[in-house]
Amino acid sequence: MDLFSKMQGDFGLTLSEKLRPKSLGDLKGQKKILSEKSQLRQMIEKGQIPNLILWGPPGTGKTSFAKALSEKSQAFFIEMNAVEAGAKALREAGVAGAERRVVHQQKTLLFVDEIHRLNKGQQDVLLPFIEKGDLILVGATTENPSYELNKALLSRCRLVVFEKLSFQDLEEIFDRAAQITGFDFRAQLSAEALDALFELSDGDARRLINSLELVQQSKINKALSRAELIEILQAPGLSYDKNSEMHYDLVSALIKSVRGSDPDAALYYMVRMLEGGEDPVFICRRLIILASEDIGNADPRALTLATSCLNAVEIIGLPEATIPLSQTVLYLSTCPKSNKSYLALKAAQEFIKKTRSLPIPLKLRSSKTELSKNLGYGKDYQYPHDFPQAWVDENYWPEEISPQNFYQPSSRGFEKNIIEYQSWLKKKKSEPSSP
Repeated sequence: MDLFSKMQGDFGLTLSEKLRPKSLGDLKGQKKILSEKSQLRQMIEKGQIPNLILWGPPGTGKTSFAKALSEKSQAFFIEMNAVEAGAKALREAGVAGAERRVVHQQKTLLFVDEIHRLNKGQQDVLLPFIEKGDLILVGATTENPSYELNKALLSRCRLVVFEKLSFQDLEEIFDRAAQITGFDFRAQLSAEALDALFELSDGDARRLINSLELVQQSKINKALSRAELIEILQAPGLSYDKNSEMHYDLVSALIKSVRGSDPDAALYYMVRMLEGGEDPVFICRRLIILASEDIGNADPRALTLATSCLNAVEIIGLPEATIPLSQTVLYLSTCPKSNKSYLALKAAQEFIKKTRSLPIPLKLRSSKTELSKNLGYGKDYQYPHDFPQAWVDENYWPEEISPQNFYQPSSRGFEKNIIEYQSWLKKKKSEPSSP
C-alpha cells in the first residue's frame, strides 16, 4: 500500500503535501530525466525500475519522483530516513521484500532519504536484497554519492542527477499554489517582493511553498514590499555547509577562478564562502598552496602575501578579516601564473622513485667532525663565493646519474629573470673558472 492510496481529501495536509506531484507528468523541472526521449523515462514506462541514487539540491522533486515511481510500477512502497533507519529496520524491509516477491509476486520499492547518512555496515545490509531483486532501492541525497556511498552500493545503482528548479518551474508551482488555496498571492506581493520570493527560493520548491504559507498566514491586507517579505520570511543565508559537497565545489571554483586570472569571479566565490560561514583560515591555507603551486616564481611575492594574509586573519578575525582576504584574492588573481615550480617538484619525485637512494658525492657531504674529514667528506668542494659572480662550474649530482633538468621556468613574470640567469650560467660553463 503506497502513500497516495492513503490520502483521502486535503483536510489537515500542509500546502507542500497538497502540491506534491501524483505522477511523473506532474513533476516540474528535470527535463533531462523526464523527457519522453530519455532512456530512463522509457525504461520506467515499460515497468523496468532500476535501483537509483537521486542526487541533487533540496526541494527539486527527489521524494516526489520516488513516490511516483512506486505508483507507476504498482510496487509496495516503503519510505525511510537514513537518520532514523538502523541495520535492523533495513534487514526487515529486505526480508519482507523477499517474501512479497515470492508469495505475492509484487515488487518492493524502498526509498531511503538522505541515504548518504547510512554507515558502511548499513549500506552492506542492503546489498544482498538488491542483488536478488527483493528490493528496488531508490536513495535520495544532497551530497556527492562518490564521497559518501560504498563503491559496492554505487555499482549496483544508476545515478540520476537532479538540478535546481528554474524561475519558470517555480512560477508554475506558485500559480498552482494560488489555484489550490484560492489565495491571491500576486495581490499580496509587489513586483519587487515577487522577484525576491523566487530569488530566495533558490531553485527549491519546498522553500517556495513554505514561504507562500508564511505569506498567507501573515494576513497583511496590502502588497508586501521586498523588505517586508524578507522580514516575514526571515530569509535564510546562502546554501552552504562546511561539511558538504558545496564546501568542496565552492573552494574549487575559487581556486580555479584565481588560477584563471578572473579576479571578479574569485571574489564572488570567496564572498559566497564567507557568507555561508566558512572559516577564513581555511580559505587562507588554500590560497597559500595556490600561491606556490600556480604562481610560483612568476611572482615570488604572492607566497609572502598569502602567508601574511593568514597571519592578518588570525590576528583580527571576522568581519574585518575579509579586507586582507579580498586584497590577497585580487592580487593572486591578477599575478602572472606559472606552475613550473610545482611541475619540477613532481618530476623530481618521480625521478627519485626510480633511482632511490644514491650515494651522495664525498665533496658534498658534511665535514663538521674530525672523523668526517678523515673519511674525505667535503674534500675538493669548491666554495662558490670564492669565485667571480659567486659561481663555479661544479657537478652536484651523484656519480651514478647524469644531471637532470626538472625546473624549466616559463617566460612569464619574474621567471623571465631566471631564464636570463640560466642562460648566463650556460655561457659561463664554457669558460674556464679562476679563483
